[in-house]
Amino acid sequence: MAPIPTGTLRTTDTGFALELSRTISAPREDVWAHLTESSRTALWFGPWERVSDNTIRVTMSFEEGEPASDMTIETCEAPGLLAVRMTGEGQWPLEVRLTERGTATLLVLVHSCESTDGLGDIGPGWEYYLDMFIAAGSGDPLPSFDDYYPSQQEYYSSLRPQ
Repeated sequence: MAPIPTGTLRTTDTGFALELSRTISAPREDVWAHLTESSRTALWFGPWERVSDNTIRVTMSFEEGEPASDMTIETCEAPGLLAVRMTGEGQWPLEVRLTERGTATLLVLVHSCESTDGLGDIGPGWEYYLDMFIAAGSGDPLPSFDDYYPSQQEYYSSLRPQ
């Protein structure tokens, strides 16, 4: 059974924000470690190495060819807020907010974009990576990208701001 898409879209001063969230049964500090420590990001996204004081290079281990992508760290406020900008072909501002919810943590990923072009590809990718994040943290089997794309493409292509 294909995962159900969860993303929402809102209008911002500079375009749009695609938001996806997950509630994770773990303390916020543990979720933060899975989000920021290279040995743990390697399990669900890819390992990273420091390039400069505010830049890291991530090897995207679960993408074809394992491409490397630089990310500029814009905000890092442990254990609640990480904002980065992926650079390369385009600029992708990303923000992850972690909020304690009793014994669980609410993770909200925000992908800012100037237009809605490409959301049919971007949305399923973030759904996949968030579910990879959860599976890697809990030791469950990793999902297959084929379960997300192209089945979620129509949902994200037709998403309109709320």
